[in-house]
Amino acid sequence: MKTMKYIDTHAHMNFAAYDDDRDNVIARTNTDEVMVINVGTQRDTSRFAVELAEQHDHLYAIIGLHPIHTTASFHDHDEVGEGGDEFTSRGEDFDVDYYRNLAQSSNKVVGLGECGLDYYRNTPETRDAQEKAFRGHIELALELDLPLMLHVRPSEGSMDAYHDVLTILREYVGSGNLRGQTHFFAGTPEIAQEFIDLGFYISFTGVITFAGMYEKLVKAVPMNRILSETDAPYVTPHPYRGQRNEPSHVREVIQKLAKIKKVDENVMAQQVIENAKRLYGI
Repeated sequence: MKTMKYIDTHAHMNFAAYDDDRDNVIARTNTDEVMVINVGTQRDTSRFAVELAEQHDHLYAIIGLHPIHTTASFHDHDEVGEGGDEFTSRGEDFDVDYYRNLAQSSNKVVGLGECGLDYYRNTPETRDAQEKAFRGHIELALELDLPLMLHVRPSEGSMDAYHDVLTILREYVGSGNLRGQTHFFAGTPEIAQEFIDLGFYISFTGVITFAGMYEKLVKAVPMNRILSETDAPYVTPHPYRGQRNEPSHVREVIQKLAKIKKVDENVMAQQVIENAKRLYGI
């Protein structure tokens, strides 16, 4: 594999949004020197993330069950294609044997997730199902010595999901090599530090290119704990807003991180690569 300058630590080229031109999008990541970790959200997208990683040297996979898929939820057309928003998906249980076997099937699987708590549609039923699945991911990650990819979405005007995730994670401290990435972080500097203290890295998306509220947060996170991501096909950075996002746009995230941190873009890019290699062993 040629040397890569950038890394997108959380993307979804395994989603239906890329069905028409996936090969071209992947080719651009290679041309633009971007390593990519594609993240699964349920059985099918997890399996496809592994297939893509096996086909391309610079792609890796993280596999797991997104918290919104633990109970019946709205389909995202960009994720699953058929159905669209007018249909609901059936909830999935976290099948530990399935994900264990899938993780052990390829050395390109570098983590488990995205997992955690999503309180956007917040009911006791969804909370219980999400917590059960989250604990399943944590326990399997400790068993297989893999990092976690966390998805944390609080209810509006609150940091409740972050506090609940931290409480659950703390129960497992001392049980193994607990570590991971807090994807699309939108908490406070104080909450970021709590995750860092537990062995987690803080990840930023293209939102930082157009939302000034993130500057204080980026400044507070140590250089050796920052990761870059696109969350493609979502949250497209400036100047591409309004278009489908893709992993090659991670450069805009790096440029903004470098500007906020007052370091050279190349320094920022190299630091993020080193951080990702340290966490994921790639």
